[in-house]
Amino acid sequence: MRVLHAYRTYFPDTQGGVEETIRQICLNTKPCGVESRVLALSPGARPATLEREEADVHRVQRHAEVASCTMSLAAPAAMRRLVRTADLIHYHFPWPFADMLHFGVGVGRPAVLTYHSDIVRQRLLEPVYRPLMNRFLGAVQRIVCTSPNYLASSPVLSRLKGKVDVIPIGLTPSSYPDVGEDRLAATRAQFGSGFFLYVGVLRYYKSVHVLLDAMQCAPFRAVIAGEGPEGPALRRQAARLGLDNVTFAGRVSDETKMALLSLCRALVFPSAMRSEAFGVTLLEAAMQGRPMVSTEQGTGTSYVNLHRETGLVVTPGSPRALRQALDRLHADPDTAQAMGAQARRRFDAEFTGEMMGKRYARLYRELAAK
Repeated sequence: MRVLHAYRTYFPDTQGGVEETIRQICLNTKPCGVESRVLALSPGARPATLEREEADVHRVQRHAEVASCTMSLAAPAAMRRLVRTADLIHYHFPWPFADMLHFGVGVGRPAVLTYHSDIVRQRLLEPVYRPLMNRFLGAVQRIVCTSPNYLASSPVLSRLKGKVDVIPIGLTPSSYPDVGEDRLAATRAQFGSGFFLYVGVLRYYKSVHVLLDAMQCAPFRAVIAGEGPEGPALRRQAARLGLDNVTFAGRVSDETKMALLSLCRALVFPSAMRSEAFGVTLLEAAMQGRPMVSTEQGTGTSYVNLHRETGLVVTPGSPRALRQALDRLHADPDTAQAMGAQARRRFDAEFTGEMMGKRYARLYRELAAK
């Protein structure tokens, strides 16, 4: 079976949770007889085709971006060409340009859509987009939500429950690099150990500014790994607050990321908006046996991180609540270690890539058979 994934961006141009989810779906459906390709927009689009372990990535030039929606004049022709040899199309929502591609190209293939998030920031534009969105969501054969929490709390998905399946995101540990002693020692020499770790793109909804407020006069350190549009403002905030206990690591390699996860006391995930629908980084921490500190938003973050079992869940947007959670895990390393061990057990039971791959492969075949 041949599946074409369509999304607005992909590795190596960007790093993010949706990109990692697509990679894991491709990797873990391959043993089930699925051959995957990815169509993505790229600022350079050279080379036009990248051969990666999980899939061939077909890149077209990105020509415009409006309200985080990337567009390409070359995409319709590429989509039309790739659809001809695909058995099924897998869209990743939200990306309004994909809606236009679907109808403009006249796909004529079964289609499944993974619903990663409601539209949150662009609410002023949402009424304009809503008719196209509703038509698109009605046209695809199945919609996949990544957690029962998000399905229960999304006003859009609540109207479409009859065609929604829940398939949690899963990761395969062997798809991540092993951390050798040399890399671990080098990372420890640079950042130390026992710190609190944030990993992710520095976007508005990640609420890293709340973590910086919580770090004032803290007797422990925080490492912030990642870059993004909020990076300059966050660095200015840290300087204004005089935070000599916060290190901005910038964008790090996968090897360094895994080393940081091995060395940290806990992962901090302060996102405070529904744009954060699941949190792949939470899974990466659980996979490494690390406890998590996240916020309660009614989304998948609290499906991955169970309060007082795999970590702590706090009020979103509250530096005080976040600081209290960090203080507790800093003062009680035994509790932190026990929560981390439980996080790994839950990962093995609920969030492996193999389980996710089998569920998607089964869904693909059901749709193709119809």
